[in-house]
Amino acid sequence: MMARDKKWSAEVTRESRALGLDSGIFTSRDPKRVAVSLKRAADRSTRRKSDPYRSAMSMLNFYINRAGRNLSHSRKRVLERAKDELRRLYRKSSRTAKVKKHTT
Repeated sequence: MMARDKKWSAEVTRESRALGLDSGIFTSRDPKRVAVSLKRAADRSTRRKSDPYRSAMSMLNFYINRAGRNLSHSRKRVLERAKDELRRLYRKSSRTAKVKKHTT
C-alpha cells in the first residue's frame, strides 16, 4: 500500500466540506459549542447522504476514531460529551437509556 493511500482520512479531515464545519471546531473545550456547530452544519448541508443527526454524529465519530490514541483523555471527554449534547439537541435517547431499558 502506498503512503498516499494511508492518508485518505487525513485528507478528508482537512479538505472535506461535506458539512461545512466551522474551522477548529473539534478543538473547542465546550461540548455544547461543538454539538451546536455540528448540528448547524448538518442542518444546512445539502450534500449529506443521511438525516442531519446521523451526519453530525458520523462526523464527530470519524474525528474521534481518526485521532485514536493521539487524542488526550480530556479532549476525548469533551468530544464524548458533545455526542450527548447532539443527542439532546436532536431529542434522541442516550446510549445509557437504551441499555437500561433492555436490562430491566
